[in-house]
Amino acid sequence: MTDPLDTTSDRRPGGRTARIRAQVLDAVRAELAEGGHEGLTMEGVATRAGVHRATVYRRWRDVGGLLVDVIDAAGEVEWQPPDTGSLRGDLTALNQEIQESLVVRPSFAVALMAASFHSERAARAQTRLWTDRYAQCEILVERAVERGELPAQHTDARSLLIAATAPLYHRLVLLRADPDPQLPERAAESAVLAAAAGAFSVRREEREEHV
Repeated sequence: MTDPLDTTSDRRPGGRTARIRAQVLDAVRAELAEGGHEGLTMEGVATRAGVHRATVYRRWRDVGGLLVDVIDAAGEVEWQPPDTGSLRGDLTALNQEIQESLVVRPSFAVALMAASFHSERAARAQTRLWTDRYAQCEILVERAVERGELPAQHTDARSLLIAATAPLYHRLVLLRADPDPQLPERAAESAVLAAAAGAFSVRREEREEHV
């Protein structure tokens, strides 16, 4: 399965330009996963990709440009949020995908997050990516409301999704603790219980502020 917040595939159509881009982005992912941001260089990427470094400099200019393109490529991945028939099941499946991407070694997802702290352009691109992915996952909450799993009043889908997925990033990225196979389901269940109790309900006046 593919982590909705990961960027490990490039699905653009064929053609020489697209093939070169795919080779270079694959090389960036490999270099970043193996050596982190500190080990990422234009020359290293060109060598691994089998592309002349002048081509890499001409198209991407610098390491920041490579990082931005790798992140932007995530928007081209055909990924759909889980649809298990229940909000708890959907969030558990989502968390399992996230955990898989964070525990694999080397973890490209973790390396990319770290790299975004060294490049303002990459940080902005990653913010766009996360915003888009959370927006895409809001359908999980919409379906839950339709099934009657959540209160009829407006539920802040973004807050619910963040609450459900945050424990994975906190444990595996911030604390660097060993993965807990039960955490994806536990975190999902906690978020669902909180949502069902109205923890993420938006008051009427708050809704009107966003109209």
